Amino acid sequence: MNIVLLGILFTILWASGAVSVKFGLLSSPPLTMGTIRFILAGSLLMLYIYGFRRGKYPLPQKREWKPLILLGLFNTSLYLGCGFWALQTVSSGFFNLAVVVNPFLVALLSSLFANRSIQQKEWVGMVVAAVGLVIATYPLLEDSHSTLIGILLLMIGMISMAIGSVYFQKAKLQLPSLVINAWQVLFGGMILIIPSLLLESGKRFELDQNLILYLVWSVIGVSIFAMILWFYLLKLDVVKANIWLLLTPIAGYLQASILLGEKITSFDVIATLFVFAGLYLSGNFRLNKRPAPASAENLKV
Repeated sequence: MNIVLLGILFTILWASGAVSVKFGLLSSPPLTMGTIRFILAGSLLMLYIYGFRRGKYPLPQKREWKPLILLGLFNTSLYLGCGFWALQTVSSGFFNLAVVVNPFLVALLSSLFANRSIQQKEWVGMVVAAVGLVIATYPLLEDSHSTLIGILLLMIGMISMAIGSVYFQKAKLQLPSLVINAWQVLFGGMILIIPSLLLESGKRFELDQNLILYLVWSVIGVSIFAMILWFYLLKLDVVKANIWLLLTPIAGYLQASILLGEKITSFDVIATLFVFAGLYLSGNFRLNKRPAPASAENLKV
């Protein structure tokens, strides 16, 4: 199949993750919904890795269990847990836009904990992208389409994702990417069991069409099929694969408009242009630049 068609398909599938959460939230509290999804997705991936492909993938060594649990905490429990909670009040379009600024947070944290100096072009890119997020945030709060708590939760999730990315670089796990993702998502779901019981016990939960649609789509469409596409795109061309990932906000806004009725405003368009400009100026959105392996392999399911 044509590489462009594969890239477009991946972008659509990956952007649909936040949109599908909106359907699941109609029938379940966010943490409960996330717990079910992550444990289900992790279990299916384990079945594939250690069942259907038995002998091809190694089990983690003793020293690798702690990093895998911490990656599950940061990349799944905190990032997606806070993200799901935020999506109760934050638009899915804004969620997809916020995710692509992760390289800037990773750069900031790397400068603090990994002795990595931030280049001048990265500072310029951060400022431009930050202006874009402010532009996108202002009308959401002004029109009460989002709450300040929801946006703060989303930011906590983004920071957790960045911490996970920096920790992934420092941990230097000698495991295939598929194995790392399978264990981190399974551990992330297990970690969420207690918070979901404590915070959401007694809240409305219905295993109806909306929740089943969300689980099927998020597990099979996003966590499994989109991940398979992602790793295939990485093998073909790491640089171009990263570009498709950064284009998810556009697909996200379009899907949110069509499926959820979220309006695409001039603020959204201008904010997206600012974020893309910031990514370009910082060097994260150029065809002649090879992105760091961590950003490519530490994709969340």
